[in-house]
Amino acid sequence: MWTHIPILAPQIAQLLLTRPQGTYLDGTLGLGGHTRYFLNQLGSQARIFGLDKDPHALRMATERVNDPRLTPCHAGYAQAPQVLAQHGVHQIDGALFDLGLSSYQLDDPSRGFSLLREGPLDMRFDTTQALSAADIVNTWPLDELTRIFKEFGEERRAEPAARAILDARRTQRITTTTQLKQILQPALGPQRARVHPATQIFQALRIACNQELAQVAQIAHVLQTLLSPGARGAVLTFHSLEDRLIKNQFKALVQQGGWKLVNKHTLVPSHDEIQANPRARSAKLRVIERL
Repeated sequence: MWTHIPILAPQIAQLLLTRPQGTYLDGTLGLGGHTRYFLNQLGSQARIFGLDKDPHALRMATERVNDPRLTPCHAGYAQAPQVLAQHGVHQIDGALFDLGLSSYQLDDPSRGFSLLREGPLDMRFDTTQALSAADIVNTWPLDELTRIFKEFGEERRAEPAARAILDARRTQRITTTTQLKQILQPALGPQRARVHPATQIFQALRIACNQELAQVAQIAHVLQTLLSPGARGAVLTFHSLEDRLIKNQFKALVQQGGWKLVNKHTLVPSHDEIQANPRARSAKLRVIERL
């Protein structure tokens, strides 16, 4: 059984749950850690719509939360306005977007997210979608691979890494995480400290496979469409690319009027929380309120 420790759960609940009987969105349900914590703070008439692209996570979260106040939906958060409208809901009292991977996704070798474990080169959040990371590394041209490694991985050796992939795939299809890691090693150089040199490449492939930044770019639209006056939106980010996008979206909302930042500076987990849950170390929380 996988565990999921929700990051900054008490702080998010205090900032987000302003109406005890309200309707809320958990845009990235994962294994349901935040939602389960929230429901313990909310009233009997409250509702949470939990969206996730991963059907396996959705099933596990539904079983773990085991609460009729949760409505699980197989969808990405960018589709939240349409999904909630199908349930007759057009305004909500708060929304959370936790942009991190679930622990089970990282720890399950069959999903191919982690370079630390042998597994198929998959990386799909939604296992019903066609495109996988293997498709990207085996079919995309040099310039596209170089672009995503630069833009999504911020990898300074992007072109040598892309060339190494093209050279390798001429002789055999690249199908596993270990195979890709071994192909990249000469182009990226030796491991420094505790971070494997292929880490940023794996991040870039995951982002490209799932169109993550395109989804993040829709968060402001989702908030504008769904949040009622006085409601808040909270976003947990885990790397600079998505945090920069959220920072700029929130700034634009404030400048257009009718919105305010709840926390002008990002909130981060305490030392004790990071010690208890090392995967919290890169988390940053931003919260905005509709006036």
